[in-house]
Amino acid sequence: MSFEEPTETKNATFLVKVFYRQNTTWQGEVSWLEGQGTRHFRSLLELLLFMDAAIECSAIKGSGCLAPDEPI
Repeated sequence: MSFEEPTETKNATFLVKVFYRQNTTWQGEVSWLEGQGTRHFRSLLELLLFMDAAIECSAIKGSGCLAPDEPI
C-alpha cells in the first residue's frame, strides 16, 4: 500500500445559507466567495459536490472557473 504525498491546495471560502430542512436533507444556496456568484442546492450531496468541484477547479485553473449554471 502506498500513500501519495499531500499536494498543496488553495483554500476556498463558501457562505452557506440553509433555507429549509426537508426530506432529511438541506436546501438553500451557497456562495463561493473567491469564485463566481451563488448557486442553489437541493440536497447536502449537491452542496458537497459543488464545493468539491469548486476546490478542484480552483486548484487547476484558478478562481472563477465554474459558471453559475454549469452542472456539477
